[in-house]
Amino acid sequence: PPDPTAPVVLLVEDNHDTRVIFGIVLRRAGYAVVEAHDGEQALALVRERRPDVVLLDIALPGMDGWEVARRLRADARTADLPIVALTAHALPAHRERSHLAGCDGHLTKPI
Repeated sequence: PPDPTAPVVLLVEDNHDTRVIFGIVLRRAGYAVVEAHDGEQALALVRERRPDVVLLDIALPGMDGWEVARRLRADARTADLPIVALTAHALPAHRERSHLAGCDGHLTKPI
């Protein structure tokens, strides 16, 4: 059974296989994982589940991850939520854009 005291990670990733792999790794490391496949679902799950951290893909269908981060930062209820960009966008300009959007970290895929 899942540990009710485990930190909750919201994993936002549109690629199913990548979501499965990261989910397995995170769960085995002791985290509770909530999964979203797009930005709109991510915003809804943040409000519903109040995760401890968001791992956020940038290249999402519809609303991209940078916009998700901006919206989370603009909301007083989620302004301090740790957000880590988890993306194939590897250039220094992408890292800077993630920072400007409000991400606390930037991890380049594949990890």
